[in-house]
Amino acid sequence: MYYLSQDLFFPDVSLTHSSGIIALGGDLSPERLQLAYKSGIFPWFEDGEPITWWSPNPRMVLFLEELIVSKSMRNILNRNLFTVTFNKNFREVISNCQMIKREGQNGTWITNDMIDAYCNLHELGVAKSVEVWQDGILVGGLYGIDLGNVFCGESMFSKVSNASKVAFISLVNSLKTANYQLLDCQVYNPHLETLGCREIDRKDFMAILKNSK
Repeated sequence: MYYLSQDLFFPDVSLTHSSGIIALGGDLSPERLQLAYKSGIFPWFEDGEPITWWSPNPRMVLFLEELIVSKSMRNILNRNLFTVTFNKNFREVISNCQMIKREGQNGTWITNDMIDAYCNLHELGVAKSVEVWQDGILVGGLYGIDLGNVFCGESMFSKVSNASKVAFISLVNSLKTANYQLLDCQVYNPHLETLGCREIDRKDFMAILKNSK
């Protein structure tokens, strides 16, 4: 496990601790965050903790052609109950991801500093959001980092049933149209598994990542 200085550097992911943690410290500058994602690394920590950088093995991903859309979900999509937009209100999406209550979690890893850092990336066109609206009200969405032909999903939220699934499916369909190869979901999540996500070896993930634009 490495302790980062102000130098813009990350160790090779092969040196990651078995816990999935590769480094501590550093900062959340746009330059460091972009280097992290391009290196297969992402930050994940809570308020009061040092900035903690992760590169888990295995890696949870979605190969876009493996997306699973249930019959009930197809019915919801066909009924046009929601309106979906892209990059219309990034800050509100990430702020909702911060505030949403999640089962088994007492707090959130999306700190205020994280919000500012990812909003800076959004202004650079690197961080992107999907918004789901119902009757003009934001009821779901997600955000992540766009690496060219790999999209790194960070977090999503839902205020009404199925809104986050609509965001996820809409994102995947958009990525398919643009010939992206992979959606990175970072770590195992049983909900995402129902949508077709699966774990792969970190070496395989890194091989795909190195071919991203």
